[in-house]
Amino acid sequence: MADSSTASRIVEVAEIPWAEMHPGIRAKPLWADDATKRRVQLTRFDPGASLPRHRHDGDEILFVIEGALTDDFGTVTVGNVGYRPNGCVHTVTTKNGATVLACITGGVVGAGAGDSGPASRIIRLNEIAWVEALPGVKQKPILHDEAAHRRVSLARFDPGARLKPHRHNGDELVYVIEGSNADESGELVAGNLSYRPNGCTHNVWSVNGATAIAILTGGVTPV
Repeated sequence: MADSSTASRIVEVAEIPWAEMHPGIRAKPLWADDATKRRVQLTRFDPGASLPRHRHDGDEILFVIEGALTDDFGTVTVGNVGYRPNGCVHTVTTKNGATVLACITGGVVGAGAGDSGPASRIIRLNEIAWVEALPGVKQKPILHDEAAHRRVSLARFDPGARLKPHRHNGDELVYVIEGSNADESGELVAGNLSYRPNGCTHNVWSVNGATAIAILTGGVTPV
């Protein structure tokens, strides 16, 4: 099995305090990798809060846990995904508040009213069909970025489902939306995040079923 340097790690989200980002907007930093300029955070918008116009230097993938977020290109509602590509310029607002899980690469800088860039995208998960990935495990493919060797998917584990032992060639971030799954590092319950680093070798199973967002960079090989 993996040594301590490559073991998966569970992030207990409830133990991380909220920090104010902007007036009416708070964040919980869950994970970061300075080498690749990637980070994951939980962000909470109060009703009526807004982010000033800005440009993404890198991209952002977000999943709306509750509420809804609106930008220049549309509204991402609860249970759906928004993708902000590199160079996207927009303003973000919310009428009634929102809580989102965001995976951000790079950073953001202020932008003027005349600045523009590629549009953000709304990915409605109910429009994506389930695909059987492994026995007892289904997936909805959300995003496939070949250049970055990155895949984002919604995964559903049936009760009793178990993945065979495998090794990560690259890393994976998993956020459980409902239910729980587990590996040798412990049980990952709804509302928590797991980080599986490059070289992590483990089993994954679910006793009662689970639904999770998975962001996989690289791939996996059986062991």
